[in-house]
Amino acid sequence: MDFIVVLSGIAEELPPGRVFGFDQQLIIQIVANAINVIILAGFLAYLLYKPVRDILRKRTHKIEGQLLQAEEEMQRATELRQQYERKMEEVEREREDILGEARKFAAESSRRITTDAKQEADAIRERAAQSVKVEWERAENDMRTAIIDVSAAMAEKFVSLAINKETHDRLFNETVSDLEGMTWRD
Repeated sequence: MDFIVVLSGIAEELPPGRVFGFDQQLIIQIVANAINVIILAGFLAYLLYKPVRDILRKRTHKIEGQLLQAEEEMQRATELRQQYERKMEEVEREREDILGEARKFAAESSRRITTDAKQEADAIRERAAQSVKVEWERAENDMRTAIIDVSAAMAEKFVSLAINKETHDRLFNETVSDLEGMTWRD
């Protein structure tokens, strides 16, 4: 309600038929306020334009620097990835070389083991053959001894039937005397 009273008091001050009181004083105030706004804007522009421009330039340089840094880091990352890939290729080649060497070594070891086994088998066969030969000779000697023993036994029986005691003693003494005259080989 007070607002209406204030408005009605202002309306009474205005000349009749006018909504605004555009008089010389109002126009001078408007022009003075406009000049004050322009001066204030110029003064603020003078005071703030350079620092704001510097801040914006610094910010621009900082962003450009960050972009350059990001690009350099991207380039370094690409180089590192390429180095990694090269090293992985080298490792793969080394692995293949080592596997090849291991295969060669295994083949050589296998060949050497096979050769050694064949030589050992040949040596075993040779020893077995030698052993068989020795056993064969021993068996022949044993058989000769057995044949001689059997022959001697048969001869003794035959002679004992055919020869009497006196003839036997005489033949024994002759054989002993013949044996005494012989030389033995060592």
